[in-house]
Amino acid sequence: MAAKPPRCVLRLPESGAPGDFGGGARALVLDTNIVLDLLVFADAAVAPVRALLDAQRLCWVATPPMRDELERVLAYPQIAPRLAFYGLTVGQLLQSYESQVRWVDVAPRVSAVCKDADDQHFIDLAVAHRAILLSKDKAVLCMQKRLLALGAHAATAIVVEANGWTEASPLATLATPCAVQMA
Repeated sequence: MAAKPPRCVLRLPESGAPGDFGGGARALVLDTNIVLDLLVFADAAVAPVRALLDAQRLCWVATPPMRDELERVLAYPQIAPRLAFYGLTVGQLLQSYESQVRWVDVAPRVSAVCKDADDQHFIDLAVAHRAILLSKDKAVLCMQKRLLALGAHAATAIVVEANGWTEASPLATLATPCAVQMA
């Protein structure tokens, strides 16, 4: 039996705290694979993210280059059949993406440099906004300690817990701390 990944409990910010985007919403940066999980595949692992976004406890921040990367990935030959299977078009997905993100300026380069240059803009944005960065990319996840030192958190998923039990649906527990499952 595999050991559970360690968790870091993060409280959602007080209004006006670093990383707060109004009303206690914590800044969130999603890499492109997580965006696909959220918008295309409706992966159960991102259900807490969806619920926290809907409840405005997280604020998804993005830049135009991130949108451009998503558009490029949606054109991959292995993605087109999946979009068709779910009855989605590239235009619909980009429109959904654009309506859900809070557009921010491209962040300046930070001292923590990612081995994968394509992921650097996610790192930079997470640090600039003291955000939670959700990614499945090993090049990003291996930077967890360096990002934490810069005020950002890299994780694979968000899990909302209440009374020591992981809730399948976080809607009833949004006032509780948010536990970020670290890879």
